[in-house]
Amino acid sequence: MGSVAKNGLNNYVKQLQEHPLRTKVITAGVLSGFSDIVSQKLTGIQKLQFKRLFLKVFLGAAYLGPFGHYFHIILEKIFKGKKDSKTVAKKVLIEQLTSSPLNNLLFMIYYGLVIEGQPWVNVKARVKKGYPSVQYTAWMFWPAVGWINYKFMPLHFRVVFHSLIAFCWGIFLNLRARSMALTKP
Repeated sequence: MGSVAKNGLNNYVKQLQEHPLRTKVITAGVLSGFSDIVSQKLTGIQKLQFKRLFLKVFLGAAYLGPFGHYFHIILEKIFKGKKDSKTVAKKVLIEQLTSSPLNNLLFMIYYGLVIEGQPWVNVKARVKKGYPSVQYTAWMFWPAVGWINYKFMPLHFRVVFHSLIAFCWGIFLNLRARSMALTKP
């Protein structure tokens, strides 16, 4: 690894250890932003929509980073830092029954109300129609990610790892929301 990259990684890890919440907030915001930039380009938006981008960065920084930080700390306290397979399975199950449905629901509502500026009645109809399939897809994908995260990642890297995978998930959700927007509720 080049010295610039190695120094950057070392500085990042140092910040993650010294200022965990701040670093996770910034990381989640930046990755949410990059995810939105890619999503905008994949959906054919020619000129970058900066308001939308700012709102996605805000969502990542104000919600995803802090929520993930405290969620993982709480799970570690509940399970006393254990990483055996039975405990990891319980952590994944809790995550999939609480955090996953909440995050996907909030994303769909946020996308409709804030990103698209749709009235609540339209957003509600689209969520009612599309949420079950989005959540079902999440349950096919995220448990494997959760298993890797809880089994192999140290606590201070879990939100970062999750944010990196969520970069791709965010693109999927944006593309999904965009296709749902093209069909009337």
